[in-house]
Amino acid sequence: MSAVTVRTPDSGFENIERRHESVARVVPYLVLVVPLIPYVLSQNPSAGALGITVGTAVAAGAWYTGMVILRPGWVQRPWLMRFYFAVLVVLIALLTFRTPWFAFFTWIGFVHAFAYLSGAWRWVGSAIVAVFFGMAQAGGFHRPTPALVAIWVLLACVDVVLIGVFVMLGQKTEEHNQARKEMIAELAEANHRLEEMIAENTGLQAQLLTQAREAGAGDERQRMAREIHDTIAQGLTGIVTQLEAAQQTGDDAERERRISNAKRLARDSLAEARRSVQALRPQALENSRLPEALADEVARWSATSGVAAEVETTGEARALHPEVEVTLLRVAQEALANVAKHARAARAGVTLSYMEDVVSLDVRDDGAGFAVAERNGHLAGEVPAAGGFGLIAMRQRVSRLAGQLEIESEPGAGTAVSASLPAIPLGPSPQATEAGPSPQATKAGPSPQATKAGESE
Repeated sequence: MSAVTVRTPDSGFENIERRHESVARVVPYLVLVVPLIPYVLSQNPSAGALGITVGTAVAAGAWYTGMVILRPGWVQRPWLMRFYFAVLVVLIALLTFRTPWFAFFTWIGFVHAFAYLSGAWRWVGSAIVAVFFGMAQAGGFHRPTPALVAIWVLLACVDVVLIGVFVMLGQKTEEHNQARKEMIAELAEANHRLEEMIAENTGLQAQLLTQAREAGAGDERQRMAREIHDTIAQGLTGIVTQLEAAQQTGDDAERERRISNAKRLARDSLAEARRSVQALRPQALENSRLPEALADEVARWSATSGVAAEVETTGEARALHPEVEVTLLRVAQEALANVAKHARAARAGVTLSYMEDVVSLDVRDDGAGFAVAERNGHLAGEVPAAGGFGLIAMRQRVSRLAGQLEIESEPGAGTAVSASLPAIPLGPSPQATEAGPSPQATKAGPSPQATKAGESE
């Protein structure tokens, strides 16, 4: 999975502010140079007067350069900035006395008053600058008269009011800019956290995919182990049993029957193994409902093992989910295989019960039985090692479908295996609604030869 990079939005205001600061540093020099042109053209000063004016302008530029441009850290020192501003006002006054054209530079006094002073000093400095600015607006410095002084004061008051309006607008703009900067900083932090979360989620997803693959591989191994046990292992066991019986019997007809049983078991096991590899339903359920498939399976088992067996179906038989039917059939096969291998039973019974929301399978025998121990609240049979995986496979199959497997047995009193599963329906169908028969019993007993052979075994 490719990593995702989240970028912080750039509104462009930072670049504008940097350009504004760069221009603001250059403007004082421009408003010191430009007024000299109209001064020379309009007032035609003498060389001495021009030298004094130019020298004063150079001094103002040098003062600004030395106190602000070359030493930006001094801006943070209030007393030093007040000293800087006092000298700047003197230079503004001198330039205003020289020519009113330096009103352009006088305006810089307002800017620096609010930039480098604090509190009431800002307004005091602005009021002083406003007097010289009003003087320049009135045509420059002349011999003061009451009327002229009144004009200077009036213009200074108007200038201070205008400056106050601009300052409030500037403060509002600065507040908005500061809020925007804080918002962008918070957004950058949020994006940084989001990048970390995305990176963490990417790692978790990769871990989950790995675990899912491992779990899938483990489930498939368990499925194949169960299928191999339920098909190939049981088939080979039956083949070996039939061939050993054929080898021991002296009856040619019985020998042929045993060999035929072994061939049939081999073909059936091979077919079931192929279907297991392809994850298909057992052949017995392909064209039959579960009760019929179970009856056929018990009949074949009885004929092969020589143990009389009876199949009974109770309740209304109906089509169930394939997983439920396959599980019940495999549990019956494994339980009957254990009866044939370990129980030394004379009879066995299989009951399939359809209830409202549960379907159960019971396999009983009258054989030797075995000891049952309770572990962790579940019953686990202590059977010979050859049958151990069979019980494990049955439990795994049943638990996968949220079912219950119970085993009851006592030495000498036979064994009962009961599997209960949720009756998950396959869906409405004509066959399901026509229902199965009422409680019925189907007996599948071995032939006399099979009984005799079973006894001889």
